[in-house]
Amino acid sequence: MIRTACKDDASRIAEIHIFGWRSAYRGIIPDSYLFSEISVNGRFSSFNDSNEHEKDDLYVCEEDNIIKGFMKSGMCRNEDKLDAYELWGLYVEPLMKREGVGSQLLRHCEKVALEKGCRENVLWVLEDNASTRQFYKKHGYETDGSEKIMEKFNAKVIRYCKKITGDGEKK
Repeated sequence: MIRTACKDDASRIAEIHIFGWRSAYRGIIPDSYLFSEISVNGRFSSFNDSNEHEKDDLYVCEEDNIIKGFMKSGMCRNEDKLDAYELWGLYVEPLMKREGVGSQLLRHCEKVALEKGCRENVLWVLEDNASTRQFYKKHGYETDGSEKIMEKFNAKVIRYCKKITGDGEKK
């Protein structure tokens, strides 16, 4: 079940976020960052201090009272796509990957986009994150040629886009 996140979800979201980063980005982002500069406690504090659950579109996938993944999204912040909806992050508990949680969250993102009047979803993926790129391609997302560098890590990110219709399918 996908539902809107609440403040009580903060600790579980923080765990999934940090463990998801460590699992997905190891070998792409330096270990010194993944294992020293970020922490579950730090992410938990950031979540609570910023009231993310009130300001952004933040959803969790919960099954059997266990939060298995989350997504954070909102109106696109890219100057050339201001009428699009953007998926800012989608993370699944690493031990629960390949159970369909990510696909459920992505479909929900597309549904929310349509509810907000958007007909396109966009997201950014690290170029070296092959498995995540494949996941989005499998769901109909394509690169549009836009890229930028995450200066902190000197890592390239690539933009993926998908035109969506009322049934969430690619046009």
